[in-house]
Amino acid sequence: MCGIAGQFALNGGEADAALVGAMADRLLHRGPDGEGEFFSGPVGLAHRRLAIIDLSDEGRQPMGNEDGSLQIVFNGEIYNYRELREELLAAGHRFASATDTEVILHAYEEWGRDCLARFNGMWAFALWDGRRRELFCARDRLGIKPFYYAVAGGSFLFASEIKALLVHPDLGRMPNDRMLLTFLAWGVADHTAGTMYDGIFQLPPAHAVVVSEEGAGVPERYWDFEVNPAPGGVDDEAAARRVRDLLTDAVRLRLRSDVPVGTCLSGGIDSSTVTALINDLLRAENLESVGNRQKTFSVCFDNPLFDESRHIDTVVAATGVDSRRTAPDTVGLWEDIVRLLYMQDEPFASLSIYAQYCVMRLAREEVKVVLDGQGADEQLAGYIAYQAPYIRGLFRSGEILAALREGIGSMRHHRSFFSWAARQFLVRSERRELLRGSAPEVLRYAGSLDEVLKRETVASNLPLLLHWEDRNSMAFSIEARVPFLDYRLVEYLAGLPLDQKIRRGVTKYVLRWAIRGLVPDAIRCRMDKMGFVTPEEIWMKGELAPHILELFSTPEFAERPYWDAERVLGNYREFLDGKSPYSTEFWRIACAEMWLKQFDR
Repeated sequence: MCGIAGQFALNGGEADAALVGAMADRLLHRGPDGEGEFFSGPVGLAHRRLAIIDLSDEGRQPMGNEDGSLQIVFNGEIYNYRELREELLAAGHRFASATDTEVILHAYEEWGRDCLARFNGMWAFALWDGRRRELFCARDRLGIKPFYYAVAGGSFLFASEIKALLVHPDLGRMPNDRMLLTFLAWGVADHTAGTMYDGIFQLPPAHAVVVSEEGAGVPERYWDFEVNPAPGGVDDEAAARRVRDLLTDAVRLRLRSDVPVGTCLSGGIDSSTVTALINDLLRAENLESVGNRQKTFSVCFDNPLFDESRHIDTVVAATGVDSRRTAPDTVGLWEDIVRLLYMQDEPFASLSIYAQYCVMRLAREEVKVVLDGQGADEQLAGYIAYQAPYIRGLFRSGEILAALREGIGSMRHHRSFFSWAARQFLVRSERRELLRGSAPEVLRYAGSLDEVLKRETVASNLPLLLHWEDRNSMAFSIEARVPFLDYRLVEYLAGLPLDQKIRRGVTKYVLRWAIRGLVPDAIRCRMDKMGFVTPEEIWMKGELAPHILELFSTPEFAERPYWDAERVLGNYREFLDGKSPYSTEFWRIACAEMWLKQFDR
């Protein structure tokens, strides 16, 4: 896990060493263990190293092949690098290190751009092919690792984070109004190749692009999947067994590390499953990266509505893990908000991000790598709102009895959620009227369940959560690994019929079946959904209120073209007075205003 940056001069000139170096300096938090640069004519590559695999100097980047014709800067991990290394050795390749980075180089030599299909992991890299005079850039299948780029001053520039690109005087001068308004109206980001900075883009997940002296090509997709729309037809036991096997191997691969590894434990089904699988593997195998006793990191709150301590306690009692916990509060939040926003680069839609930020800060004291359960909800229909498109799809396909059964199950398990969601739908629709300008409509739950799950995984939800996790973890030089996004598991889950995901209102059906006897039933059978949440509404009505009122009362806020400032302030006061309910639009507007202040300098 590292930070990468670089330049390809498209105007026949040479790369600017000062510029590339300054870009790399902005990424120090991503790689405090070392730095390196490579320059050759139009190309400049820079790397900040977070040493995870092969801690020796042989792991330094940029890294070249034997004759130096290839040079790479790489951020991420190729978990099956040992297996690929053996295959490449058998094909006659020679290795100078034990790194996964060198595996990428030789895989490119052996299989060309098709090497991407061989990798199981997370990655963003730029590989300079000196013979072809081309820069080959690629991002992993699900977009776990970031890759931002821009064309400015006659150069193609790239970096792990937007802040590094802002070093260039022509970049980051203006917000991208369309993206910002879409965020304000619908709470989404990272759903397209655009960013909230005008002229700065991200390479989409599962895409690669080739840059030559003629310019950057069109990013091309190298991998895809489709979600099975069938309502049923698979044996429950067989599906559960396959899910368990795939997930166990995904966890096993992600424990490969030459530095200590821990686990983020929220008390929910997904992180508890990862924790329990690691404990099983620890009993069966010698896992030097975990140690004698697994360390877990969790967040707790005084308010019982948001605290999951009892669920965490259940997992701790069942596994005997070493549990570390932190308790975020508003005093810490307001002290941290400037750095948090700087690390994220773009405004964020909810304060739940702060809980994860605090967990990563806690983990930094003990480990350098963490595993967590990110990505399960979007694949296994874990969010309760997914019930509606499932039932709707069953009705549309003529499965009337099945739709009725699902409707009854949903109301039995989730009646209070649907009541809350109906009220929130009306409130949020009204609050969107506080905004000015037009934003593209983003309807996350439109269509059938298979369409929703595909969209949520590749566009409307998971990419944003992965953005948050990458920046939160790297803010503390921590590598976050997500076994539920092993591409083999993703492909298998996508191919399962929909009743393996939701059945009679029970979410994540196949996973709950797969972890019988592994995860305590008190966790396995949970029907609520929390994760690393914060008491945002309480904070926004209490300790944060003076700060938000001050923010909404400034002349700068009143002059923004994105909202009706007078109505925003009045609406927020009504909420404080108990005359209207809370909705996240208040936080999104406040966060956007704090972010916009950087353009006022």
